Amino acid sequence: MTGRHAAAVAPLTVAPLTVVHQERTLGAAEDLDLALRLLRRAQDGLIGPTLRLYRPEPTVAFGQRDAKLPGFDAAAQACRDRGFEPLIRKAGGRAAAYHRGCLVVDHIEPRADAIAGAKARFSHYGELLAESLRSLGVLAAVGEIPGEYCPGEFSVHGDDPVFPSHQVKLIGTAQRVVSGAWLFSSVIVVEDSGPLREVLTDSYAALGLEWSPATAGSVQDLSPDLRVEDVMGAVVARYSQETPLARATLESLLGD
Repeated sequence: MTGRHAAAVAPLTVAPLTVVHQERTLGAAEDLDLALRLLRRAQDGLIGPTLRLYRPEPTVAFGQRDAKLPGFDAAAQACRDRGFEPLIRKAGGRAAAYHRGCLVVDHIEPRADAIAGAKARFSHYGELLAESLRSLGVLAAVGEIPGEYCPGEFSVHGDDPVFPSHQVKLIGTAQRVVSGAWLFSSVIVVEDSGPLREVLTDSYAALGLEWSPATAGSVQDLSPDLRVEDVMGAVVARYSQETPLARATLESLLGD
């Protein structure tokens, strides 16, 4: 169910959810790979339902289709020129950019029937994240907007309170499913959208892909007083409404 006035989503997670706030970056590539490492540990039964939150290093995560385009090398160099590390992610979709003004939310769960219900997870957690932003006063809803980067049916967008016809993409979501576990990853753009628009403009031009830079925005563009910490708190609070939460360190999950 989508839309600003959608009913509250029903919980999909029934076991306690362990929340990990990763305060120290491991580096752009290492942080991206760590989500897959946690997915494998969930698949092996070494960890239970886990929510990992962190602020990423400047990165442009290209889809695997992007890497096959003739302009990919030029796009990757354009990223480096603007201080963003170009990486190729395992999930689908097109190029997405993020930096320290963003919040990455990785939700990992062991699940015997991980493949079943994949689309329901997109709908459910897209709406959960939209509700988190609405709790902060942001006019957020689920649904693709015309011309957005890395377009997706279950992206979360926001309406400009001054110019309601202007909508910007705030959250992109992606999912990776393996036998016995799933990973639902979201990037929430909270602060400083300018550098993201610039690097995406250069990257998409090099790849020969059309999009509308006006659709790339941030929570702060719509509500200037909000910060990453506010959004993180709202996301955790929303999760707490549907399942018990526990806290853990990243080292404990990795067995270090």
